[in-house]
Amino acid sequence: MPNFKVKNIQDLILPCKKEEVEFAWLAENNNVILVYTKLEEENFFLQIKKEKNSFIIKADKHTKPSKIAYLQKALQVFKDSFCKNEDVISESFAFKQNAFIKETPLIAQNFEQLITKIKGRIYIEIGFGSGRHLLYQAKNNPGILVVGVEIYNPAITQVAKLAKAQNLDNILLIQSDARLLLSVLESNSVEKIFLHFPVPWDKKPHRRVITRDFCEECARVLGKNGRFELRTDSYEYFDFTLKQFLYFNTPKFSLRKNEDLEISSKYEDRWKRQNKDIFDLWVWNLDKTSNDIVLDDFDLSDIVFDQNDLILLEKNFKNLTLKEDNFFLHFENLYKAKQGLLLKVAFGAFNKPEHCYFYIDKKINFIFQKPFKIKENLKAIEKLKKVLKFHFDITLFS
Repeated sequence: MPNFKVKNIQDLILPCKKEEVEFAWLAENNNVILVYTKLEEENFFLQIKKEKNSFIIKADKHTKPSKIAYLQKALQVFKDSFCKNEDVISESFAFKQNAFIKETPLIAQNFEQLITKIKGRIYIEIGFGSGRHLLYQAKNNPGILVVGVEIYNPAITQVAKLAKAQNLDNILLIQSDARLLLSVLESNSVEKIFLHFPVPWDKKPHRRVITRDFCEECARVLGKNGRFELRTDSYEYFDFTLKQFLYFNTPKFSLRKNEDLEISSKYEDRWKRQNKDIFDLWVWNLDKTSNDIVLDDFDLSDIVFDQNDLILLEKNFKNLTLKEDNFFLHFENLYKAKQGLLLKVAFGAFNKPEHCYFYIDKKINFIFQKPFKIKENLKAIEKLKKVLKFHFDITLFS
């Protein structure tokens, strides 16, 4: 993570704008100062961590900009504006004026952007890695949008370059957890879901992407004739997945072993050289286990604060975690701003948590974009409102 370390920081007189970078306002607690930073379409926090005889300046990890060059430029302008050269202890970033990379239409920066681009027929590939299979599907199905979800950003960048080189424009890539992607897609909107050679986690099955909830989400988003396809070298994973889908009422399956496909991933090539078996599981005809739930928006308008409320919130704040059957709420940090409080919270489903900042003055508002509208997040926000209403009185929530 780009950062630099200094002995001293000059007075932070905000707002301050230089070279298109605006440092708008700050909030702080005993250990950290957060500086709200704007650069073109990006908003994020620079984090100033206080140490015994120095300060470390870097990005807040849950709000960092999508482009590393934006962070590098913000660090450079901050250093030039508020630090003396002789006070710099170390520096681990290098901003170049030509470092900004043009947006590519093949990569979605967030789910809101992705959803606006999804139209027509859709395939999804989870964990596409080197992209051989994803690119093959896109090339052979020009009328279908192939959505790839991957947690590793270098894989996304590399596959986007390969798609561009092959003149493929029916690909859309996003960095995320696949379980979260499925939760925000419309019902009956997907024709195929591919999961090829996932990490098997044979000794830690709780870490697998396959769960009962995941299978139910597959059933929801797959259309009438939609199909889920698993390809794996792990018999344990194959067997585990089959058992999860057997909970449905009328599933149909196709089971295959050592089937040769027209396209082979680098992992499959490796397993074949080792004479390992390859298992295929196709699943379709999945009944919907429940009707779609109409979800309300994140409405915070019904909670109002006065100055006494802010004093009590600051006084009573606790690093507190509340757990329910299918969601949690963790109050992480509270910061003092010029005219209010800044609250950092983690919440939502256990396997797909959100991290959000709220600004509290007379009202409470999200600082950055709202979280994804899934039932676990909505329940957590309702719990958050109750905790704030009663000023962190733990006896009411234990």
